[in-house]
Amino acid sequence: MSKATFDQLLEAGVHFGHLRRKWNPKMAPYIFAEKNGIHIIDLNKTISKLDEACAAAKQIAKSGRKILFVATKKQARAIVAEQVAKVGMPYVTERWPGGMLTNFATIRKAIKKMSAIDRLMKDKQFESISKRERLQITREKEKLEKNLGSIADLGRLPSAVFIVDINKEHIAVAEARRLNIPTLAMVDTNTNPELIDFPIPANDDASKSIDIILQEVIAAIEEGLAERKYDKEQQKEDEEADEQERLAVEGMDEEEAGEGKKKPAARKKAEGEEGAAEESEKKERRPRKVASTGAQKVTKK
Repeated sequence: MSKATFDQLLEAGVHFGHLRRKWNPKMAPYIFAEKNGIHIIDLNKTISKLDEACAAAKQIAKSGRKILFVATKKQARAIVAEQVAKVGMPYVTERWPGGMLTNFATIRKAIKKMSAIDRLMKDKQFESISKRERLQITREKEKLEKNLGSIADLGRLPSAVFIVDINKEHIAVAEARRLNIPTLAMVDTNTNPELIDFPIPANDDASKSIDIILQEVIAAIEEGLAERKYDKEQQKEDEEADEQERLAVEGMDEEEAGEGKKKPAARKKAEGEEGAAEESEKKERRPRKVASTGAQKVTKK
């Protein structure tokens, strides 16, 4: 499924890991070699794991569910915000608000508060309040938008979480694991891949590496959304065809019922005409009576 080639990943620096002294032994299956004290990631395994993650992301998007993207490190913020906005998925690029998943009800209240402030600022009465109060409301709105603006459309818990650098976002990982939410993540040589359901061994520090991995995941999500749209259109066409077929069958039934009512009337009419014809024939065949009284009187004289 992954369209990224070995050479493209190599050129983007996906294979560069951390220093040997910083490595996590649980990343050993994904390490190809060590060079100048730096671990080199096996790109063949990166491609394999990337395919698995993309397949999972595509399936989630096809089912109409949301994937939350988390990347608060400086190198990834702009890339994540730009790429994820294409598919309309929620993302967190500023500080991770603690309890965002485990205490989602409170987060929803903050989002509703932000929406209420938006409505207040559009109202004409907003101009009538004091300048100090307007400034306070504006600052509060900016703060809420900075932290929660990208998840304003998240009406319920996400179906999966995509994370860049699980060491930095360890709170997000812990919350997702506690709620049994599937996780997809870029795992470097200094992380524990066992914490993640769909780990992608890759360099999570270089912006080019983050960009190429994210492009593949976003492309998979776009495919899932396109297939969902096609399935909906196909289902709509099938429903319309079924409706037309049903109406046609009902029309045929009504015509047959009308013909059934006409047949007895026509039969009665035909029978009436046949009866009248038979009566007229009988009248014609019946012999005429001759007046014999006058003849008898003549003979007597």
